[in-house]
Amino acid sequence: MAVFLSHSEEETAAWAREYARTLRPGDVVLLEGEMGAGKTALAKGIAAGLGILCEVTSPTYAYVNDYGGKLYHFDCYRIPSEQYAESLGLGEYFDMGGVCLVEWGENIRGLLPSRAKKVVIEKRGETLREIRF
Repeated sequence: MAVFLSHSEEETAAWAREYARTLRPGDVVLLEGEMGAGKTALAKGIAAGLGILCEVTSPTYAYVNDYGGKLYHFDCYRIPSEQYAESLGLGEYFDMGGVCLVEWGENIRGLLPSRAKKVVIEKRGETLREIRF
């Protein structure tokens, strides 16, 4: 895995905009990191890099936010089981042609495609983040 050190939320977003250029329709990206690490900042940057201009928010209570079929942003933190996620139809999004960003993907591991990419963000200080991809 490659590593990028970000010194601010702005640097994280800038890195994510560039990372978005490597993504293609149908890509699934697992965003891993503890609460407050910056997963939503990554998602906002990726969305901007994909040309999405509207406000990107964490879909904590909706489970998934759809940005015009171009980007699907999942937050699986509150998903109790793969069966529950499947009953909600979350697995169907992986074949809909948009880029899928999945936070807390370990909660739906069995539904994730084997082709999924991974971005890990870890706190290394007050504003310092290590991003592995």
